[in-house]
Amino acid sequence: MKTRFTLIAALLLLAQQAQALSLPDAAALASQTSIGSAQAGYNDLEQQMQQALRAALQGNNPQLTRNLLEKAKQSPTQADYAWLKSSGYDFQTKANQQAGIALLAGFSSLPASVLDANRATVTQINLNATQGTRHQALADAEGINHLYFLADALGPRLGKAFLTAYDKGELGKAAALIKASEVSTSAAKKHFNYPRPFLHQGNTIHLVPDDVVVKDNHPYTAEGGSFPSGHTNTGYTDALLLAEMVPERFEALVTRGARYGYSRLVLGVHYPLDVMGSRMVAERNVANYLNDARYQGLFSEAREQLRAALEKECGTSLAECARSTGKDDPYRSPQMKRFYRFTLSYNLPQTTGKHVAVTVPAGAEVLLKTALPQLSAAQRRALMVKSALPGGYPLSGNAEQSFWQRLDLTAAYALATQP
Repeated sequence: MKTRFTLIAALLLLAQQAQALSLPDAAALASQTSIGSAQAGYNDLEQQMQQALRAALQGNNPQLTRNLLEKAKQSPTQADYAWLKSSGYDFQTKANQQAGIALLAGFSSLPASVLDANRATVTQINLNATQGTRHQALADAEGINHLYFLADALGPRLGKAFLTAYDKGELGKAAALIKASEVSTSAAKKHFNYPRPFLHQGNTIHLVPDDVVVKDNHPYTAEGGSFPSGHTNTGYTDALLLAEMVPERFEALVTRGARYGYSRLVLGVHYPLDVMGSRMVAERNVANYLNDARYQGLFSEAREQLRAALEKECGTSLAECARSTGKDDPYRSPQMKRFYRFTLSYNLPQTTGKHVAVTVPAGAEVLLKTALPQLSAAQRRALMVKSALPGGYPLSGNAEQSFWQRLDLTAAYALATQP
């Protein structure tokens, strides 16, 4: 009993520390997972990722142009589209889009003070970003239609094996299924119709020129509504599904989804609320799919192929290949848990008074199933409740909204696995 209370006390302390993480502290942690960081092994992997991305985007063309970038998608070698199509699986896109809009309904009634803080936060992150963080943001943005961005969260050894297997077509089922599981945010963008930061009257946003991917120095912008973020939806969906397939890197991959969303603020094309909302929707969508028996069948087949391919490329067990390499593996740094916690709220204003209690929606505990297979569904739900973010942050209205806004998967995992 004493050990149990000690664990809870430790978690509460972690929550308090993470909640107090400042914007400069968050920026410093983001810099550690950016191109040009102080870790040589990590930088080598980032360089390999960039080269692979640019080669895939360019294809057989004499040079990479922005026109090619806009038409990019995974090649038939990388993604087994035929396998997925033959399954006939219906992803229920429209129904899931409407569920996402309902989940984010509170955005339309946010007070001016929250929206002001929302603008101030993205402006500070955008203007104070380092060159390395901007380069990372460009690579994240331009690689949206591929899975290269996930490699760095796997660590130098497993990350390189992932890149090799991906380009050889050994992960084809997973590559096809993961990308098909992204539920477009286009309907929500049209519904909320909120202008992007660089379009807001009186903004001072710095638009970042592309000197990383296309290398044409064209200022990076984006079209359509700002809320919620389509790129963040992609980043979280892809990262969560790969985390379910490779639970040996669960925390690192989930954090990669958050880091991908942070890149959108670095570029000045999205607000914190856009990123927060997309995280909520992506987690809800992934849980919804994983609770569907037909999807689970496809997922299991893809997962088995992916794990076998990674072990083949590693030449050892997946557990061994996934082990941390210390400073060259920044996504395994304990400090990144603080960064992840920060991205749940971006320190936006909380409401005062009594908040809705954390209630786990039916089936949401599936997000911890492969990472914590030794626990029952009830135990995983209990972890989600114990590790949740404090209440009152924006987008946490009714019980379902409050749960997804406050869900901290990395803290829940840590609570179950710490010594």
